[in-house]
Amino acid sequence: MKPLLLSITLLYFSSTYSQSVSTLMGARANGMGYNSAALFDTWSLFNNVAGLTKTEHPTAAFSYDLRPLLPGANRTAATCTWPVKFGVIGGGVFRFGDDLYSESLLSAGFSNQLGLAALGLKINYIQYRAEGFGTKGIFTINFGGIAELTPALAVGAYITNINQPKLSIDDDRVPTLLTAGLSFKPNDKVIIATELEKDLDYATNWKTGMEYVFHKKFCARTGFNLQPQAAFFGLGFKTSKFNLDYAIQHSEHLSLSHQASVGYTFNKK
Repeated sequence: MKPLLLSITLLYFSSTYSQSVSTLMGARANGMGYNSAALFDTWSLFNNVAGLTKTEHPTAAFSYDLRPLLPGANRTAATCTWPVKFGVIGGGVFRFGDDLYSESLLSAGFSNQLGLAALGLKINYIQYRAEGFGTKGIFTINFGGIAELTPALAVGAYITNINQPKLSIDDDRVPTLLTAGLSFKPNDKVIIATELEKDLDYATNWKTGMEYVFHKKFCARTGFNLQPQAAFFGLGFKTSKFNLDYAIQHSEHLSLSHQASVGYTFNKK
């Protein structure tokens, strides 16, 4: 059964992200269809690293992405962010796969506010492992920015794997993705976000999503992706120190998948 699952997994991800899986993480972003180009939150290290800028207290978070149809395609990530005198530093780990095939990611990022724009840079060490083929390790670089044009409108963009390192002697390279989007807050209860994601070798993916705060501590989210088509829904609970988020995704290739995230903020009264 495992070889079959591995083949299906690789076929799916090879059609959407070339040689690498998506490392977009966090159930908040997941519930909004991964519209994270212009969002500020704990999981910005794995989305648009510039979004770390608004971190005011040290935070730690964990997320698990469960894909029941393909157990070998489950994803896990943990992240820590902490503000320092000259900006915000973040670190995180990510893992996808099983004993047959896996991708492990170790990331370190930094962001800072420079005038109107928040800018961020992230360095990743990615280790690929496939049974029978050994392991391969590479370094990649991500860069992003978010500009708040008005209190209600922000635009963001980031480049994933800007250095596009080689994966093999056949000149296979880690894919480079360009993502640009905006977020609009018509009031304190609603955030609407939309963005375009372009893998240099594949069709452009259009995403859109929304978050609605229906109680001071509770919110609901929804989103949609065009390429590949997928629908998203999520719920969130947040206090001054603790947050818990859940998202469910339905797509043609993976049917249903679930992601849950938990986060804790330190030294906050």
